[in-house]
Amino acid sequence: MPTMEQQDKNKSSLKQITDESGKHLSPILPDEVKNFLIDIDGTICDDIPNEEPERMITCAAYPDALEMINKWYDEGHIITFFTSRTEEHREITEEWLRNNDFKYHGLLMNKPRGGNYHWIDNHIVRATRFKGKFTDLVIKTAEIEVFK
Repeated sequence: MPTMEQQDKNKSSLKQITDESGKHLSPILPDEVKNFLIDIDGTICDDIPNEEPERMITCAAYPDALEMINKWYDEGHIITFFTSRTEEHREITEEWLRNNDFKYHGLLMNKPRGGNYHWIDNHIVRATRFKGKFTDLVIKTAEIEVFK
């Protein structure tokens, strides 16, 4: 987990913004900093269902995921793991992340299960579907759903 110094640095990097009337809005990260929300099971290691927690501590990390996530962390991006594992799996999950040397800032549990996510937010959201290999990200044009 991040030190207090790292947490303070992340908070201080937020840009304060206001609307046209001068009211404060939710702060944003500088353009050069990405806020990565990364799934665990099936993305950085084998897909382990919550019904088999005994496998969570022994599964192997995907080497390319470890390398790329730690690179992003070292570049100053925010790394938060967002998993469908439940709170009862938090301790074993944190232990596994430590044992496998993942660098990260936060861990969010209880992501809804089942996939087919449709994230609605007032901030820009970029979704990247993991398909077996972590690499640097590239920009591609794609069709997306938007509000009318």
